[in-house]
Amino acid sequence: MLLGAHVSISGGVFNAIARGKTIGCTAIQIFTKNQMQWKAKELTNNDIEKFKTELKKSTLTSVISHDSYLINLGSPNKDMLIKSRNAFGNEMQRTEVLGIPFLVFHPGAHLNFGEDYGLHKIAESLNMLLDQYKNYKLMPLLETTAGQGTNLGYRFEQLSEIIEMVEQKDRVGVCFDTAHVFAAGYDIRTRETYEKTFNEFDKIVGLEKLKAFHLNDSKKVLGSRVDRHENIGQGYIGLESFRILLNDPRFENVPKILETPGKEQDFKKNLDLLKSLTANRLFC
Repeated sequence: MLLGAHVSISGGVFNAIARGKTIGCTAIQIFTKNQMQWKAKELTNNDIEKFKTELKKSTLTSVISHDSYLINLGSPNKDMLIKSRNAFGNEMQRTEVLGIPFLVFHPGAHLNFGEDYGLHKIAESLNMLLDQYKNYKLMPLLETTAGQGTNLGYRFEQLSEIIEMVEQKDRVGVCFDTAHVFAAGYDIRTRETYEKTFNEFDKIVGLEKLKAFHLNDSKKVLGSRVDRHENIGQGYIGLESFRILLNDPRFENVPKILETPGKEQDFKKNLDLLKSLTANRLFC
């Protein structure tokens, strides 16, 4: 099973590999730069080669990249939209040179210009960027959101609409965040509600588009539209949902990444708990 956490690249992007191994990951997610800054120090050839070498030597079998939180591909502000598109293009470049297959991003916020406006701007941004980097192998993944503020992507229909407007549909996928989906109003706490939610996702978006999971419990109640992550089993989702998901054969080969509060040792506790919920599975 591809199971792990978002780990730091402090001291160099290649250091993320060792950090993932230390806490027992078989998959990791990273920022390739400081997520709260627009500018980024260029990755050197040494950075790139060392990352690839360390990854090859490790037991990790999956790496995912996440873009900067500053980027808004649905912005109604022309200057901010241009800045966001350029920044996302840089994120794509960094992800591609490192050989990382997936780049997770929050779709965008319409900033009171209306959901329809924002969805069209996001699709327009993706079309421009996918055309600009037409030979790239990486796949951008639209992350499901909680719908806080004017953020889009909190309904499966919104994700579907964006994908429908993307010309190169085979080059985009979805990252399913459990806390975000729950806060958006999709119940996954019991077998019945879990199946209902994923059947709805399959009907509207398609399970074949689901390429990654973020595993987070929620500090806020169902349908709160508030994005607050909690440690596994300590929030309003509870353990049963994660037990069902981790043992769902449909998602055995889909990477599952923790973004729970705390530091690396807290991730290890969450990972150990998740592993205890699985039935007859082996972890490296």
